[in-house]
Amino acid sequence: MPKPFIGREVLERQSAAGVTRRLVGLELSGRAIPRHGYPVLAAGGDAGKAPIGSVTSGGWSPSLERGIAMAIVPAGLARPGTQLAVGIRGRAEPAQVVRRPFYRR
Repeated sequence: MPKPFIGREVLERQSAAGVTRRLVGLELSGRAIPRHGYPVLAAGGDAGKAPIGSVTSGGWSPSLERGIAMAIVPAGLARPGTQLAVGIRGRAEPAQVVRRPFYRR
């Protein structure tokens, strides 16, 4: 007899009720480099305001020549093209939600 999948109940609840947060790709417009744990802010947000999400991983993309990141944000802000910001060293750096993968040949 196979073992039951322990995450089944959670996945069924999410399927029925929907999810509140999503993992998105972000591209920063400047030369700033996003890092794990940096706050994600609403567009035009001040770096001192409460974050709406968090960067899970990020860095510099040599092929795109800009900073890129993966972040958890509210599901309503997960559409590609949505303008957000990343709080980096006390500044709100503009970012845009993009489709993954970041680079396509």
